[in-house]
Amino acid sequence: MKIAVPYDNGEVFGHFGKTEQFKVYTVENDKIASGKVLSTNGNGHGALSQLLSSWGISRVICGGIGEGAKNALASAGIELDCGVTGNADESVRAYLGGTLVSNPDFSCGHHEHAHGHSCGNHHD
Repeated sequence: MKIAVPYDNGEVFGHFGKTEQFKVYTVENDKIASGKVLSTNGNGHGALSQLLSSWGISRVICGGIGEGAKNALASAGIELDCGVTGNADESVRAYLGGTLVSNPDFSCGHHEHAHGHSCGNHHD
């Protein structure tokens, strides 16, 4: 199994569609076997589901995410835990241990971003 986390300086990056990199974890026997940081190479929003699918990702753990991105991940067969904050490695370990606190109804429409608009006003 491979899990991807939008990643910034060790933390879960807060906006899925704007992330510049993901940390991809390979999981074997319910433990992290390896992890490496991969660049999105400028891909954003809708294109990210295709990129993650090409990497063999089966689950994404993230912070804020719009409905369009949620739908794109679901269409690609990628499961999602959103509304997650904090350390990326700890978040994956919590998921594997069954203690990850996520919010399936969390959406990127509740706050303003530095890019000048609410994420609820565009499609991730």
